[in-house]
Amino acid sequence: MDIATFQAYGYFGITVFMVVALYGYIYHLYSKKKDAAGIDYESYSNMALNDDITDEPVNKVSDKETKKVGE
Repeated sequence: MDIATFQAYGYFGITVFMVVALYGYIYHLYSKKKDAAGIDYESYSNMALNDDITDEPVNKVSDKETKKVGE
């Protein structure tokens, strides 16, 4: 076996590993939509499109929560 054969096997092995890693990462992203704190950040994806003043906010904040922050 010469060096070209080792390079071909190495290239094939790295390519297969990278494809499996990519599909594993994509599966991880779509299967776990919430982070450790339980926040679903996918709801923020349309924030740039729905930015009119009359649009519904992503997170509704009650008056009690805003008073705690302002005090």
